Amino acid sequence: MKTTMKNANTTLVASTEGSVTVQEDQEINEVTDLAKLWVVIVWNDPVNLMSYVTYIFQKLFGYPLPEAEKLMLDVHNKGKAVVSKGSREKAEFDVFRLHKHGLWATMQQD
Repeated sequence: MKTTMKNANTTLVASTEGSVTVQEDQEINEVTDLAKLWVVIVWNDPVNLMSYVTYIFQKLFGYPLPEAEKLMLDVHNKGKAVVSKGSREKAEFDVFRLHKHGLWATMQQD
């Protein structure tokens, strides 16, 4: 005879012989991973030219010119724009690259 107990992340299966098996729910772990997205924000600064910011968005992220210009105008007019989303490691790398090119960027969990 088997007894099954389930909580948010795991399922415990106990048999009459005294053995207990722990099974993690794959779906819950995948949902948790998706909830850990990070965004990279580029902030407006008085130093960099708008044409340079547009160029950097194209160079680093592969944005086509119209999308790069739209993001640059968001930075200029709204003070910031989200230019990248992904894992924490990807966000850290993107912020590092933006800093290397003289742009002010931060990251935060979405």
